[in-house]
Amino acid sequence: MIRKLLLKILKGLLFFVAFILLYFLSAFLLSKVSIAEEASAPNEIVVYILTNGIHSDIVVPTNTAQENWFSSLNFLNSSIDTSQYKYLALGWGDKGFYLNTPSWSELKLSTALKATVGISGTAIHATYYKNMIESESCKKIEISKEQYGRLIEYIKNSFDVDNENNFVQIITSANKTELDAFYEAKGRYNVFNTCNSWTNKSLKYSGQKACFWTAFQGPIFEKYENK
Repeated sequence: MIRKLLLKILKGLLFFVAFILLYFLSAFLLSKVSIAEEASAPNEIVVYILTNGIHSDIVVPTNTAQENWFSSLNFLNSSIDTSQYKYLALGWGDKGFYLNTPSWSELKLSTALKATVGISGTAIHATYYKNMIESESCKKIEISKEQYGRLIEYIKNSFDVDNENNFVQIITSANKTELDAFYEAKGRYNVFNTCNSWTNKSLKYSGQKACFWTAFQGPIFEKYENK
């Protein structure tokens, strides 16, 4: 009995190690496969990709003829002069990580396991910025109005909505400042569909350079090293 139990444990460990190795090998190889940007599209709208080294956001202008994000994401205090805030960063991810994990040192095993297998909900983190400064962690991308229309569609379709088709704000103390907020989102987070996968798909959907698939932010930003 003990021998059989040990063999089962050993098989389980070998399967786990094999899965981890295959996952990281696939992530490496598939992220190297590039999706090319659409040719001959005019440069009419400036957007950005932004990262903190782990998580990535797509950054859009707050107010254009195509979309006024202040109207749908109107969490800012009425005393704030919105005309100063030219950009909105949006990131999709696991709700448990967003709301219950202020730092990696506070990560709970239960939160990590739920995120890994996709049994917890998801949220969108929205943050207003006055300006964006290009750097290794902030890349500028110029796109056409038509492509921006597709990007707007992709982002909006990621939000969950109430009966009146309004985005649903999550009231939480996890907000970092008065300039950010969390909203209910659609979809399930897991190891194959991460926050960075969401950003990568937003680029593909709007006709920009992207990875075939990636779970991590690094390969996305490698595509824009010379931007």
